[in-house]
Formats: sequence, C-alpha cells, structure tokens
Amino acid sequence: MLDAYRFAREAGCLKGRLALAKLRRLADMLAQTEGWVDYRLSGVVGIQGQARLRLQVTGRLQLVCQRCLDAVAHDLVIDRLLEPASEDSTPTQEEMEDDSVDILPPGSALAVDALVEDEVLLSLPIAPRHAECALPVAADSGQTHPFAALAALKHH
Repeated sequence: MLDAYRFAREAGCLKGRLALAKLRRLADMLAQTEGWVDYRLSGVVGIQGQARLRLQVTGRLQLVCQRCLDAVAHDLVIDRLLEPASEDSTPTQEEMEDDSVDILPPGSALAVDALVEDEVLLSLPIAPRHAECALPVAADSGQTHPFAALAALKHH
C-alpha cells in the first residue's frame, strides 16, 4: 500500500511488470492469460502546483472477439493523471467533473496492482472484435435449424 498524496508530493517513481494471470478481474475477459503489462507510476506537479500521479501502462492483450469468439489482439496504451486529495482539501464539483484527471479520496492508501488493473479494465473496448470476421460455424454442417428437435417433439 502506498500513501498516494505523499508519493505524489515527493515525486516518487515506481516501475513494474504485472503478469496477466495475477489480475483476476481482467483474466475473465481474456482469451489467453499469458503475458504481462508494464506500468510506471510517477509523482508530478500539476499546472497549479497540485501533486498528481501519472500512471502509464502498456501491453498486448488477447481479448475474446465478440463475433467469432477467437482471440483478438488489443494493444494497451494508457496514460492517466490522478490527483490525490490532501486531508484538508475537498474537491470542488468542477474538479470532480474534469475528465482529464481522476480525483483520489483523501487519506487513500493505494494498492498499485489494483490501480493498474482498474485502469486496464476501464480502457477495454465494450465489444472487442476483429475488423472483419465471420460468425462461428456450427461443427455439424447439416444446416439444421437449432429448434428442429423441438419442432419434431411438437408433432408427436
């Protein structure tokens, strides 16, 4: 756990690599869990002197294509700014609505692995798919209608 506000104010820097298989919430959405994501978390100073965290994540994921159900490669490039609020400050409504920076609540202890996984999940496409692919083909090429068996029962 990391004190986000202190880490940002002291311009700390962390680099690492996380195995995809260890990111449990993400693993459910992947066609393959081999591989990793690389991250860099650094403290930076904002335009108005506020302490911020910059999170950069890169990697290549194999997502499940929603059309053909095969693996589809997804290049991951994330560059987010996070602003940890200090104990004595309360973010304004305008700051909360600013999409360029995410506000972290005051006194929040930051789990870096969970933060990286959260940002990866938020960056994924809603329905990943290949640019062009066909629908899955049934193993039986008899071209029977899926409800043919039910129709046959209806006539008995």
